[in-house]
Amino acid sequence: MNNSKVILGNNQLPHTNVLIHYWVAMPQPENHLFEVTLHLVNYPLPILDLKMPVWTPGSYLVREYAKNLQDFAAFADSEPLSWRKISKNHWQIEKGDAAEVILRYRVFANELSVRTNHLDASHGYFNGAALFLRIPGWEEKPIHITIVPPHPEWQVTTGLPAVTEEANTFLAADFDTLVDTPFEIGNHDLFHFHVLGKPHELAIWGKGNYKPQKLLEDFHKIIELEAQMFGGLPYQRYLFILHLFDQAYGGLEHKNSCSLIYHRFGFHIQDKYERFTQLVAHEFFHLWNVKRIRPKGLEVFDYDQENYTDSLWFCEGTTSYYDLIIPFRAGIYDIKSYFHHVNEEITKYLKTPGRKVQALTESSFDAWIKLYRQDANSGNSQISYYLKGEMVSLLLDLLIRSLHHNQLSFDDVMRKMWQQFGKEEIGYTPEQLKEVIETVAGTDLTDFFDRYIHGLDELPFNQYLEPFGLKLVEELETEPYLGVRIKTEHGQEIIKFVEMGSPAYTAGINAGDELLAIDGIKVGKNQLSERLKDYQPNDTINITVFHQDELRNYSITLAPQHPHKYQLRPVEDPDTTQQENFLGWLGVPLSAIK
Repeated sequence: MNNSKVILGNNQLPHTNVLIHYWVAMPQPENHLFEVTLHLVNYPLPILDLKMPVWTPGSYLVREYAKNLQDFAAFADSEPLSWRKISKNHWQIEKGDAAEVILRYRVFANELSVRTNHLDASHGYFNGAALFLRIPGWEEKPIHITIVPPHPEWQVTTGLPAVTEEANTFLAADFDTLVDTPFEIGNHDLFHFHVLGKPHELAIWGKGNYKPQKLLEDFHKIIELEAQMFGGLPYQRYLFILHLFDQAYGGLEHKNSCSLIYHRFGFHIQDKYERFTQLVAHEFFHLWNVKRIRPKGLEVFDYDQENYTDSLWFCEGTTSYYDLIIPFRAGIYDIKSYFHHVNEEITKYLKTPGRKVQALTESSFDAWIKLYRQDANSGNSQISYYLKGEMVSLLLDLLIRSLHHNQLSFDDVMRKMWQQFGKEEIGYTPEQLKEVIETVAGTDLTDFFDRYIHGLDELPFNQYLEPFGLKLVEELETEPYLGVRIKTEHGQEIIKFVEMGSPAYTAGINAGDELLAIDGIKVGKNQLSERLKDYQPNDTINITVFHQDELRNYSITLAPQHPHKYQLRPVEDPDTTQQENFLGWLGVPLSAIK
């Protein structure tokens, strides 16, 4: 790296003014190495501690970002300084009385996700938590960041304000802000647009079949509708970063930006495009819910370890409830599409046996060790706080609406949470969240919380749907029930999941087994369902598998057909109140979903 540029124009300030300036270069981007220089001026202590975060807010898993750091070195007056590593993410430098310290290290960046870093010949993308070291005790100091692109034509896009007197230099108010502001560097397409008088940008890296004008129109609709819900936009400028590549989906929220990943060819087929708008609606809704309306456990971030809360069901699940309904309210898709997506979510929930094992608050609390670390038994032992939180939010919205004739709704819960906690960014406790929901509902919800949020009772969908003229209907499989899910891998039919309590589970079939034959006849690619249609419930069949390279045979008695899909449908002969409730909820007549 050319260190001749590592200069701070105001380093004549008094010794007590600590100045922090990061330089990020990428001279050979195809090697996936960011080269980072930290120039620290006027740090008053003889020992300098530096730590790399182990996680990033919004993604609740310890990711050990320090594993990608290499070539660590420290200097003062061009002379090397002694240093040692205290722990996996903690470096300590003996700086003595040196007024200026230069620290250099490199970070390997070849993992393209919204929570990691990626650098190649086409672009550079990084998250602050995965790239920058923090100085314990000095996190509130402002930080300058200068980007040194490998090519003059590469542009730098970020949500941080630019420092006008220095090229590609930006200012973070503190370390939290630095962590919360990703960078996109390269030849990405950059679109500018305004919503409610405020500037917005959409940076797109990667080729795809999107239509820019359509994207911008629908982004505008989503932004405007959510702003209307909360009474305005809590920022001066907003950036969307969108990465396009094959078979991808994900997002990570920030206070004045978000990162999105989506399938490059996912914009022409209507269903896929609708899912993209839900992703946008979800991450943008987080502007309020979780970035500003935060649980007490996330009020102040501890970057060294897990930050526990049992309210992620509200942070993510409620946001998931709104990410389906917001594009509908915005006119991006119609009522039939909305119910199609809701039906898919309900089906996914009711086909997850882990809902009977793990409570919603437990799912929230254990996100750090379970949700992002799926294994062959996860479906049997876990339920996503996104998914069940979405279901609970739906029921609570319907409850509030039915009690108040659609004059109040869960929208009012969100607005009250914003006014009481979000505007001032005061962390809320689980008790305070329950109190706000009860205040809007006008009723004691202790039983509801005990049974469906803290407990394992089945969600009573029809009880809450009936006042709106709806019922939940199940559709059965056409074949008898075996209880396995298969995926073709390298020409082999691999059993990926065995449902707890199913005939296959009881017989001892394992996830990871290779399915070979039924009654002595080979099961070919995608043939299992068709083969099972040749049998009736209570028939006994012989299944042959390879288990850890050993041939095994199992005698299994098939069970009656299980549901494979759930749908919301109008009740027979809905009365006037039901029709009025439905119209007040979704703004269209109940007959529109037939």
